[in-house]
Amino acid sequence: MAKPTTRVLAVLELLQAHGQLSGSELARRLEMDGRTLRRYIAALEELGIPVLAERGRYGGYRLVAGFKLPPLMFTQDETLAVALGLLAARRLGLSEAAPAVASAQAKLERVMPADLKPRMRALSESITLAVPAARAEGGDQVLLPLASAAQLRQRVHLSYRSGDGQDSQREFDPYGLIYRDGCWYAVGHCHLRGGLRSFRLDRMLAVTPLPAYFGKPEGFDIEAYLQQSLANLPRPIAVEVLLRCELQQASLELGGRVGLLQPVDGGVLLRARTESLSWFARQLCQLSCPFEVLQPAELGDALAEHARALLARLSA
Repeated sequence: MAKPTTRVLAVLELLQAHGQLSGSELARRLEMDGRTLRRYIAALEELGIPVLAERGRYGGYRLVAGFKLPPLMFTQDETLAVALGLLAARRLGLSEAAPAVASAQAKLERVMPADLKPRMRALSESITLAVPAARAEGGDQVLLPLASAAQLRQRVHLSYRSGDGQDSQREFDPYGLIYRDGCWYAVGHCHLRGGLRSFRLDRMLAVTPLPAYFGKPEGFDIEAYLQQSLANLPRPIAVEVLLRCELQQASLELGGRVGLLQPVDGGVLLRARTESLSWFARQLCQLSCPFEVLQPAELGDALAEHARALLARLSA
C-alpha cells in the first residue's frame, strides 16, 4: 500500500479511537504539517467518510456521531505487528494473557478481510519468540490501574509486600511500567521514602487512585533507572571486572542483567553486587571476550572452581 494511503488510514484510525483530536495533535502523532493533514482529511471526505472540523480553543477533528466503519483494514505490516504482539503477550507473566490472546485473535480473524486471515494464522502457528518467560506471575489486577495513573500522572496509594514479607502502605507517583527479566515493575517517586523507587507488580496487594497529580521529570529514562537500581541492590559482595571488548559487544552478551557497564580505557568496566560468587563466575564464563577480575580476589577462585568442574565433566 502506498505511503500516503497508509497515512490517510492512520488519520481515520486515530479519529475512531479518540473521538476528537486537535489538528496539532493529529499532525504531531503522524509527523506531518498542518497542510498535509488537511489534504488527508479531504481525502477521507472524498471516500465518503464524514469528518467534522470545529474551530476554536477546544476544536479539532472528529467523525460524525453514529458513523460506522467497515470491517478492519490491515496492511501486511500491520498483520505482522498484531500477530507478533499477541505471541509476545503470552509470555508477559499475566495469568489472563493466554485466554485473552486466543479471544483477541478470534475476534480479529472474524472481522479482517478473508485474504489476511490465513497469513495471521500462519504467523501465529509457525513463529516462536525465544524471549525470557515470566518468572513472577501476577499483576493482572494492578497493571491497568497503574498504567492509567502513569498516563494521567495521577498519584496512587500502594499496598505492598516486600520480598521478605513486610507489608507497607505508601503514596506513589508512577512514572511508567517496564517488563524486565520475567517481572513487571512500576518506577516512580515514593513519598514514604522520599525518592525514586521501583516496585514489582506481583508484590502489590492493592492500588488505589488518589485525588492528586504529579509532574514527571523531563527526559526520565525508566529503563536506565531500573537497570541501575537492580545493579545496586544492597547485596553483600561488590564486584568489578574489566572486560576486554567494546561496549556494544558487552551489552549484547550481558545486557543489563548482571550489572552496570561503563566504557573505560582498555575496555568496559562491569560493576555489580551479588550474593553468590559462584553464580557470577558462571555468568562471566559465558563471555566470548577476555576479562580481568579487579575485585574481589575470591571471584578468581570461584572462576577456577567452575573451570575445574567443567573439566571434570569432560573427563567423566
